[in-house]
Amino acid sequence: MCGTRSPVARAVVVGAGIVGAACARELARAGCAVTLVDRGGAASGTTAHGEGNILLSDKSPGPELELARLSRALWPPVLAEIAGSTPRGAALVRAVEWEPKGGLVVATTEAGAAGLARFAAGQRAAAVRCEPLDPAQTAAAEPFLTRAHRAVLHYPEDAQVQPAAAATALLADARAAGARLRTGCEVLGARTRGGRLTALHTTAGLLEADLFVNAAGPWAGSVAARLGAPVDVRPRRGDVLVTTPQPPTVFHKVYDADYVGAVGSDDSGLQTSAVVESTRAGSLLLGSSRRRVGFDDRLRPEVLAAIAAKAIRLFPALAAVPVMRAYGGFRPYVPDHLPVIGADPRLAGLWHAGGHEGAGIGLSLGTARLLRALILGTPAPLDPEPFRVDRPAVLGTAGPARDGAGAPGHGSSPEHPQHPGGTAQSATPAERKEGP
Repeated sequence: MCGTRSPVARAVVVGAGIVGAACARELARAGCAVTLVDRGGAASGTTAHGEGNILLSDKSPGPELELARLSRALWPPVLAEIAGSTPRGAALVRAVEWEPKGGLVVATTEAGAAGLARFAAGQRAAAVRCEPLDPAQTAAAEPFLTRAHRAVLHYPEDAQVQPAAAATALLADARAAGARLRTGCEVLGARTRGGRLTALHTTAGLLEADLFVNAAGPWAGSVAARLGAPVDVRPRRGDVLVTTPQPPTVFHKVYDADYVGAVGSDDSGLQTSAVVESTRAGSLLLGSSRRRVGFDDRLRPEVLAAIAAKAIRLFPALAAVPVMRAYGGFRPYVPDHLPVIGADPRLAGLWHAGGHEGAGIGLSLGTARLLRALILGTPAPLDPEPFRVDRPAVLGTAGPARDGAGAPGHGSSPEHPQHPGGTAQSATPAERKEGP
C-alpha cells in the first residue's frame, strides 16, 4: 500500500504516545503520507506517566515474549538510525537515556523461590537469558538489597529508557520522514462508505485517509466505539512513589517475585508488589500497584503506604529516605492480557495497535514493525495471529466487564499481566520512566 512502487497511501495514526509515534515512524519511512493526531499533546498521556522499562524478565513464554524479544532487539539499531538521521538526532538519542542495566527478580519466601525457579525454567526454554545469583553475587550486584532472600535471578537483557524522550525521538524521526503532527485533535466519529472507513470527524475538522491506526492507549476502547467498531481495551491504574535524589543505591531494576503474578492477575482489587529502580537524576522510583478503577485519577494514601512497605522489605535502608512526590496513571488493559495488533475485520481501513498495558514502552518498536508488515503485506517478523482483533476478549464476547466502570470497549478500567506498567502524573521528565 505504501512505498515507491505504488501510490503513496494516506495514513492517520490516532494517539501520539510512544506506540503511535513508533507506528507513524514505520509508516512514514515506508512511504506513507502520515498524519499523527492526539487530543492532548505528544507523549502527554500514558507515555509521560511511566517508567520506561524494556523487559523480558516478567514475560512467560508465548506471543508477548516473542514481541518483547523483537522489540528489545530493535531498540539499539533504531536509536542508531535516529542518531544519524538528522543534525538533532544525536542529541535526541542522548535524551532517551538508553540503559541496558539488567534486572533482578528476588524471592523472599521458599514458595516464591520455587515459583520463580519454575518460571525461569520456562523462560530459558524460550531462549531468555536468566542467571541465578548466589548470596555473594547478589550482594555485589545490589549492596543495599535485603539479605533475607531465598532466590535471586539476574536478567541481563532488561533495559530502560526515558519514555517521553524516547517517544519524542521516534516522533522527530517520523516527522523527518514526512509525517505531520496535529495536537488538540479529538476523534468524534467516523465517515464510512461501502463498509470502509474513509475519514474521521474530529474537533479539528474532517480527516480523510486510506487507512487509520487506533493507537490511543487506555482510550482506544472509546475511540473504537466512536468509530463503530468497539474493542475491549480499558484503563488500569498504577501508582509510583518518587524519592529525593540519592547517592548510588539501586543498580538494576529490582522487583520481587510476586510482581509477575500481580501483573497477570484479573483481580479488580488493589494488588501491590515491590519494584525499585533508579533514574539518571538520582531519584528512586518505588512501585508497583494495580487497580481497576476506571479513569479515577485520585491518589490513595493506603495504596502509597502499601507500595512503600513492600519497597522497604526489599531495601530496608529506604525507610530513612524521603519521598518527594507520588504519581499515578492508566495503562491499556485487554482481558486476555495480549496486545491488539492488526486490521479490524468489521471495518475496512481501521487498524489497531494497543492493549499493551504497562509494557507499551518496551513493546512499541516490535508492535510498529509488525503493523507495518501487515499493512504493506510483507513478511511479518513474528506470528501475528495471537494479536488479531477478532479475539473474543477484544470484541467483548468473552464475558462482561467486571469492574463496573463501563461496557466492554467503552473505556472502563484494568491493566496488564507482564510488566510494572506505567503511568505518572507529577514526576519530572527525568523521573518519568514507566510507572510500576
